[in-house]
Amino acid sequence: MLRLSGLSLPLDHPPEAIAPAICARLGIAVDELRGYTLFKRGNDARRKSAILLVYTFDVDVADEAAVLARFPNDKDLRPTPDMTWHPPVRAPEGWSGQRPVVIGAGPCGLFAGLVLAQMGFRPIIVDRGKVVRQRTKDTWGLWRRSELNPDSNVQFGEGGAGTFSDGKLYCRVKDPRFLGRKVLEEFVKAGAPDDILYEAHPHIGTFRLVTMVESLRATIEELGGEYRWETRVDDLVLDRLPDGRQRLRGLQLADGSFLETDHVVMAVGHSARPTFEMLHARGVHIEAKPFSIGVRIEHPQSWIDEARFGKCARHPILGAAAYSLVHHCSNERTVYSFCMCPGGRVVAATSEEGRVVTNGMSQYSRAEFNANSGFVVGIDPARDYPDGPLAGIEFQRKWESLAYQAGGGAYFAPGQRVEDFLAGRPSTALGSVTPSYKPGVTPTDLAACLPDFAVEAMREALPVFGRQIRRYDDPDVVMTGVETRTSSPIRITRGKDFQSLNVERLFPAGEGAGYAGGILSAAIDGIKVGEAVAQSIMAQ
Repeated sequence: MLRLSGLSLPLDHPPEAIAPAICARLGIAVDELRGYTLFKRGNDARRKSAILLVYTFDVDVADEAAVLARFPNDKDLRPTPDMTWHPPVRAPEGWSGQRPVVIGAGPCGLFAGLVLAQMGFRPIIVDRGKVVRQRTKDTWGLWRRSELNPDSNVQFGEGGAGTFSDGKLYCRVKDPRFLGRKVLEEFVKAGAPDDILYEAHPHIGTFRLVTMVESLRATIEELGGEYRWETRVDDLVLDRLPDGRQRLRGLQLADGSFLETDHVVMAVGHSARPTFEMLHARGVHIEAKPFSIGVRIEHPQSWIDEARFGKCARHPILGAAAYSLVHHCSNERTVYSFCMCPGGRVVAATSEEGRVVTNGMSQYSRAEFNANSGFVVGIDPARDYPDGPLAGIEFQRKWESLAYQAGGGAYFAPGQRVEDFLAGRPSTALGSVTPSYKPGVTPTDLAACLPDFAVEAMREALPVFGRQIRRYDDPDVVMTGVETRTSSPIRITRGKDFQSLNVERLFPAGEGAGYAGGILSAAIDGIKVGEAVAQSIMAQ
């Protein structure tokens, strides 16, 4: 098989146009094409009057060698690679060693647990939250009744923070082993639609993610894995080694029990603040990491569709339009769009009492009225929170608490019209764009809960983005604050063996440890760390 990339066809081409296009591209007769399968489909919307679909196919031809010889320097044509996941080791038959523990049941922990189970190591997965359906009820309790459960919410519980998101399944990480394909294939087995295997920007949405994580849980349990819900890890139990390093011996749990284990995957997510504080107190090497701060900005989805796709807006293949924007400001800050959710809603995403945090979420259909995106400003430790490894956490807490106050309490979020934000005056009412955040939005001045440098940069960026996407800076566009959980504020540093730099057999992983950003990259990191744990166990 040969993989052919970059084959463009008109948006409304008939299916029967594909085979002749492949033959013309490869310079072969129709009878030399034995078959083809779709690998990837995207679109090129640079010319809104003539949007193209851009395909990658795996093609079966009569003489592969002759075709490759005809295009020796063509980067869009190559032999189809083997994308099968090959486990590096397997547990011996009847293995009865000490079981590895995975802390956290988000995408990273889920896939670390899955591959460990598939390799025969019967992992134990612990999470401070609840199973996904009970967790969903607790999350709705905040959205509908302003009732927060600090252990079961958007951030904590089965599926992790990605469960209440747009469910995007693409990332920019280099993936030479095609581990992303392993993730997508496991999701399809668990009930995801087949189109995530070929869409250039696949997504799933919250409701489908719920059933998928349940299915993956069942798979792990069938393979000998074990879940323990509402189980919080309060401490590491460590032994001191002669060289000054420490070695993991087990976990102290919140209920007073001790869980003996000598291999732990730390996949706790970007909001596990008490865990970060515990690790720092235990001397685990941690460093502050850059993240971003800003708001969620909402537009009617129809505006974004028309700006991106012109007369082709609402075409069924194109779906709801997305965007990606960036501006480098005169105050040396960078403003950019983050986690854009077409046809979605802004959600309450706090995990601590008396604080407001916003995030975005979509369903698979992306059919709700508004588009929303993070509208955020990059920040960094040296410049903005230089007071130690955990200073970024306190920086987040400060602005989240101010947002709670500006919203008037009860987890209402502060909101402001773009026109008022640009003019530097509080909003006293909202306009034609209705915010989607629940429990509710209080019109006010977002400058009260954002750093001055961020406000300055955002005011500069808005009209710039308005020139790129028509009506982006419309006076009635609504901004809701604050967005502080763009990524982890810390990195739990690790070596090439994926172990902590100074605690042997502790494996920091995923977004919370500072090594991923989003569902797919976190899951990929979980696979890598799961493999490293298995290799370490077998090397003992």
